[in-house]
Amino acid sequence: MAEPRRPRRPADRRRSAPRGQSRPAPAQHAQHAPLAVDLPVVELEVERVAHGGVFVAHHEGRVVFVADAIPGERVTARITDVQHDRFWRAETLEVLRASPDRRPHVWPEASVDRVPEQRAGGAEFGHIRTERQRELKAEVLRDALARMGGVERDTPVQAVDPALAPGASLDLGTGWRTRVRLHVTDDGTVGPYAARSHTVVPVASVPLAVPELARIAPLAERFPGARAVDLVAPSVGDPQVVVVQGERMSRAARPTIRERVGDRVFRLDRDGFWQVHRGAAATLTRAVQELVDDELFDPRAANLDLYGGVGLLAAAIGDRYGDTVRITTVEADVRATEHAGANLADWVGARAVTARVDRFLDDLVAGATAGERARLRDATVVLDPPRSGAGRHVVDRLAELRPRQLVYVACDPVALARDVGLLRSRGYDVADLRAFDLFPNTHHFEAVARLTAIV
Repeated sequence: MAEPRRPRRPADRRRSAPRGQSRPAPAQHAQHAPLAVDLPVVELEVERVAHGGVFVAHHEGRVVFVADAIPGERVTARITDVQHDRFWRAETLEVLRASPDRRPHVWPEASVDRVPEQRAGGAEFGHIRTERQRELKAEVLRDALARMGGVERDTPVQAVDPALAPGASLDLGTGWRTRVRLHVTDDGTVGPYAARSHTVVPVASVPLAVPELARIAPLAERFPGARAVDLVAPSVGDPQVVVVQGERMSRAARPTIRERVGDRVFRLDRDGFWQVHRGAAATLTRAVQELVDDELFDPRAANLDLYGGVGLLAAAIGDRYGDTVRITTVEADVRATEHAGANLADWVGARAVTARVDRFLDDLVAGATAGERARLRDATVVLDPPRSGAGRHVVDRLAELRPRQLVYVACDPVALARDVGLLRSRGYDVADLRAFDLFPNTHHFEAVARLTAIV
């Protein structure tokens, strides 16, 4: 039940399983996975959290990143990677001194009681009390912003409003995933990958999935010859089990689904990008609407929604400021842009452009007239880049256009911090920041920052 593995569209867009993606490496059945008995086993004092769902310890002066632990614990761990001079990687084998924040794993198939090769991946924080998970995520965000962004800010990671995710457990962090990909072995066995591998682990449950998917998940069935089995629960319509037999289907053959956010319904391809937490789209819509500074927003300016997907955040701006707002959503995926055009039809001034964001901004910088540049300087820019972040080139182009405010939606705290550092060096600063626990029991979360031009 692996999270945000987001194969990218060309240069721009992140995706979440299930997705049309390149054929994975041949999978192995978990019971045939070899044990790495020749690798060293050490005792470690776990010190703090690191980005990526692992924790920091030291062994004979060397940094060790260890999985399935909690700060303050003492564990026995097997070293799995000694290729780097500066650090090693390790997997917890036994907890010798448990943290008071440790709990029975919400997914038994991912528990530390199993050998690492047979632990289901995609719930790497499931052994940690939910409130403590959020504190650890906030620590990662705070550390990344301080080190890479030059910003000292302590931002709590907020739980999703329970009203936005009916059926989800706020305490356990389960029952929220509306999309799950199960991988398939050569003999047709299905299951998630083991953590950090392409070994398929047969499981009897998928606790992060929304209840209607958990009920129909074909975990005991076999699908010989299939590439994957996708479970999809759109907010409009029935849940679906989709057997993926070959490569990505043609544009004409790709079925669509509908997703409701508040009173608005969005159409998208069934294998297109959509936030996987049942309450995520509404949470991010609300956050973007609240973070935009009304005094800086000009509905007549050349407002932009970059990496816009099917138009979710452009619609958030339109709903907030009325049907005469001008906004252009930019997305590299042709099908997503087609859907965005239809989804944004309520706004006379909205348009959807198919383009890579970096090239779109290059063209703006090179070809904008004096009047267009003035409207761009008055603009609000919403951007929701892939996990790798916007990057230096896009930041440079935005700094040349110099819009009044940027609302940056980030799925990776390190990428956000790196881009914040670049933007601060180019005359912007963080005016507001919020973070949301949209992936409970994993190390992932989303942050939304507003940056404004320093006068």
